Amino acid sequence: MSDTMNIEDYLAQGGVLTAPGNVPARYRGELMRLMGSFVDSELAGSAGFAASINFAPGIKERISASRITLEKADHAERVLDVMGSFGTDTKRYQGQHDWAARVGRDADLGAARQAGDMRLSVFHYPITGWADAVAMNVLMGLATGVQMTELTRVSYAPLAEVFREIAPREARHTELGLEGLERIAAADAGRSDAKAAIAYWRPRVAATFGVAGSGRYDTLRKFGLRHSPNEALLSRWEALVAEKLAPLGL
Repeated sequence: MSDTMNIEDYLAQGGVLTAPGNVPARYRGELMRLMGSFVDSELAGSAGFAASINFAPGIKERISASRITLEKADHAERVLDVMGSFGTDTKRYQGQHDWAARVGRDADLGAARQAGDMRLSVFHYPITGWADAVAMNVLMGLATGVQMTELTRVSYAPLAEVFREIAPREARHTELGLEGLERIAAADAGRSDAKAAIAYWRPRVAATFGVAGSGRYDTLRKFGLRHSPNEALLSRWEALVAEKLAPLGL
C-alpha cells in the first residue's frame, strides 16, 4: 500500500490486508464481528442439525445429516483459528454459549442478536422433524451460498482463503438438502409437510440478510468486507429459492 494512500481508499479499490499487524483498529473490530457471526452461526447450526440426525428416515439421510453436522463444526473451527491469530482465546470462545439452546417455536426475533451470541437469529429456532430440518437446510443453504459471494472476497486475505475452501462444502450441504427435499415432496403427505416447513423458515431465513439501507454497509464496503447491499443479496436469494423449489411443486 502506498504511504500516501488512505487505507479506506486502498481497501475500496480492491486492496487486501494479510496479517493482524497491519490491520487498523476499526477494521479489526468489523472483521472480528464478521468472523464471530460466522463462527457462532456454524456452531449453532451444527448443534441444531445434530439433533436432526435421529429424525432421518433412512441410512442415506442419516449420513447426510451427520456430514452436515461435522462439516459445519469444522468450518467454525477454521474461521476461529483466524480469530485466534488476533488474540482470541479459541478454547474459551467455543464454550461461551450453549450452541444447542433454542427459543420457542413461535418466538419472533427478527434479525436481532441475543445477549452477546453472534449467531444469525434463524439459528435460535428449533427444528421439529425431518421435513422441517431439510427445508431449513435448503433455505439457509441457499442463503449461505449468496453470502459466500461476499465472504470469499473479503479484504483480509487469510480469511478469504478459508472461505474459498469452505464454500464448495457449504454448496454440497445445499445439494444434499435439495435431494432430500425432492424425496420428501414426491408423496402428497411429504409435500404438505415440506410446504408448511418452508412457510415457517422462509421469513426467518430472509431476516438473516438484515435491513434494507443499512448504515453499516457503507463502512463495510469501504473496508472491502462487503460488496453488495443487504437488499441485493436478499433479492438474489429469493430468486434462487423460486428457481429451486418450483420444479418440486413447492
